[in-house]
Amino acid sequence: MNERALAAQILNDVLPLKKGQVHNGRSLSDLLPKTLANHPDADRPLLQELCFGVCRWFIRLDKIASSVTHHPFKSRDSDIHALLLVGIYQLLYLRVPDHAAISETVEATRQLNKSWAAKVINGTLRRCQREKSELTNAIPDNIAVQTAHPKWLADMVMAAWPEQADSILTHNNSHAPMTIRVNPKHNSPENYLQQLKQKGIQGKLCEFARQGIQLDKPCSVDKLPGFDQGHSFVQDEAAQLSATILNAQPNERVLDACAAPGGKTTHIAESQPELTQLVALDASEQRVIRIHENLTRMSLAAEVHALSLETFTEQHLANNAPLFDRILLDAPCSALGVIRRHPDIKWLRKRKDIVALSEQQLMLLGKAWTLLAPGGTLLYATCSILPHENERVVRAFLEQQSDAKEINIEAKWGQAASVGIQLFAQQDGHDGFYYALLRKAAA
Repeated sequence: MNERALAAQILNDVLPLKKGQVHNGRSLSDLLPKTLANHPDADRPLLQELCFGVCRWFIRLDKIASSVTHHPFKSRDSDIHALLLVGIYQLLYLRVPDHAAISETVEATRQLNKSWAAKVINGTLRRCQREKSELTNAIPDNIAVQTAHPKWLADMVMAAWPEQADSILTHNNSHAPMTIRVNPKHNSPENYLQQLKQKGIQGKLCEFARQGIQLDKPCSVDKLPGFDQGHSFVQDEAAQLSATILNAQPNERVLDACAAPGGKTTHIAESQPELTQLVALDASEQRVIRIHENLTRMSLAAEVHALSLETFTEQHLANNAPLFDRILLDAPCSALGVIRRHPDIKWLRKRKDIVALSEQQLMLLGKAWTLLAPGGTLLYATCSILPHENERVVRAFLEQQSDAKEINIEAKWGQAASVGIQLFAQQDGHDGFYYALLRKAAA
């Protein structure tokens, strides 16, 4: 099966293509790796680009598709609907020769066992080929469609950040850079940067993350010097700031409360090797495996539990175990700050999710707080850009928790919020992220 047919099958399970039906789409992170693993190495980049690109520009592509088809596709033919979007994406956004894009997409109809659609796809794509400018210019002139976001999301971003909204929505459609964190046990960032250059990999030191290097172009981790030996870790610059802000000290007990896949846990362990205890939690047993794998690769140690924070809190307090001096709570969130890495988020998230997440985040803050020793510090983090999940959650917590006080984060990055600091995704820079640092009153 060619890349177009495979992409159509995947996108059919991701995008809201079945009109009149409740959409419960699956993520690209769930579907794509399994398909890529069984596909020739040389063809994987195109398959991934087709899936990511169609998700990135779905509304725009679908507006064009609607304008050039005489009748909407039936629900049972949503895979052909997806295939048409794949074809239009190639014509408008990729450097694939038009004749190849059309012929391979038409061939995909047969591979999907729907030969009847070959004529439809061929005629529609040839019209798109002839009328590219006219079709593009006819796309509705509103920010949600122009930036390919669901209206509810565009509205929330514009309401929360009116001055930054255009930039946020535009950057959501950019390609995120590959950033790595250098393990100080083995190298300085400057020395590792030279090792990369010797292998023909170009990059630059990150502006804000002390151990970070941003690559000019993504590459396989197999090409990174000493990767299997733990010399580096792939982690966005914004996420790398967490260990620095947390600032764990020797002989302290530290909890990473929502730890998978282990990027922040390993960073804390690297940054402070003289901890009395480092505990990493995640509710998913499968994701806990990733924590163990990363700790092993980095030759680092931590106490890892496949438990929810709620269950761990109950057990920890019941056992009268020592409280923690520092806690990192990278809370479950909408992930709207990393849309450019996961463009399917735009179509999988719903407005109602934000309310449910904010309630969960406030609950988790309360649970984590009971594990924090008097005088200890808690770092609350999300990869969201919505105040509903960030400053509003922390404000609500501060109002109900009399022994909690915000600590100002002194930084040259981000934008100060009413509580904490908000980062927005930057062109050729870090992802969107939020941090708030809290201290518990001394006994």
